[in-house]
Amino acid sequence: MTSELKREELLLLFDVDGTLTMPRTSVTQEFEDFFYGKVKPRATVGIVGGSDLEKMFEQLNGKKILKEFDFVFPENGLVQIEKGEEVGKQDIIGHLGEPTLQKFLNFVLRYLSELELPIKRGTFIEFRNGMMNICPIGRQCSRAERNMFAAYDDEHQIRKKMISVLKNEFHDVDLTYSIGGQISFDVFPKGWDKTYCLRHIEKYHSFKEIHFFGDKTEAGGNDHEIFNDPRTIGHKVATPDDTVRILTEILKL
Repeated sequence: MTSELKREELLLLFDVDGTLTMPRTSVTQEFEDFFYGKVKPRATVGIVGGSDLEKMFEQLNGKKILKEFDFVFPENGLVQIEKGEEVGKQDIIGHLGEPTLQKFLNFVLRYLSELELPIKRGTFIEFRNGMMNICPIGRQCSRAERNMFAAYDDEHQIRKKMISVLKNEFHDVDLTYSIGGQISFDVFPKGWDKTYCLRHIEKYHSFKEIHFFGDKTEAGGNDHEIFNDPRTIGHKVATPDDTVRILTEILKL
């Protein structure tokens, strides 16, 4: 049925890292030619990422995404951009309140100060509109250091262990945790995962089918909730090549 739908009836939503690009790298010209030349004319397209808008710009060749994509949803869709214009935004600081926020931040900083890793760099907590991003190694690491930590984390489960401690310590606070990318994890109020973008879509639009493409679809991954949501048809990918293959199949390109 998908290939028979009109463009305005079919919405394709995409994660960025591992889906449109390899992790923390830029989209290739070959992928852009395929996507903008063959996919965009056939379906309404949107991106929903855990990162902020600036990081989306970095990976997808700049601000042109604001006109190339019908929907741009940074920060799990807590910032809503449609046809290049911001139309909505949520705020985690106002939601949690300063006392709870400071208690959480103090605990995180204390935990990180006692955590021993092969290396540490700078910027361990990054504030975004609708979430906090926590990075045990520090976001100022190089690409080689990023890859090293990813392998170390696979073996030692640094992020999963830290999340377990935070869940126990702040069990009474309205927070959930999601691992995405290679070096960090996101913290946000319950329900503020990537399914948040569907609230905006359902409120203002009516699509016959919504497909989602992402790589972190396992429990605890930041694509898990939207991938398994009954409102979407989920497609698990590992690389942009997987995305191309599945799009070619379902759109009969």
